[in-house]
Amino acid sequence: MATVSVKIPTPLRKFTAGNDTVAATGATVGEVLNDLEAQHPGIKSKLTDDAGKLRRFINLYANEDDIRFLDALNTEMNDGDTLSVVPAIAGGR
Repeated sequence: MATVSVKIPTPLRKFTAGNDTVAATGATVGEVLNDLEAQHPGIKSKLTDDAGKLRRFINLYANEDDIRFLDALNTEMNDGDTLSVVPAIAGGR
């Protein structure tokens, strides 16, 4: 089990008592999200849909890499890695 630092964006910090970074464990991104949910109930539903797939407007980065271009929720995590939650931003003209 890897211990990972998870960076939480401002809109989701209500689930983490205002913390911008929390620790979670897991061998894959999916396992890290499950541990994150166990520690901070309700947060996972904001990241994944009812089928367990990553929501369209949420981007997850394992270190600097977008998990959509790796193994998605099966992307391996190692001790000391960082998982960044980044909401997609829309707008402009």
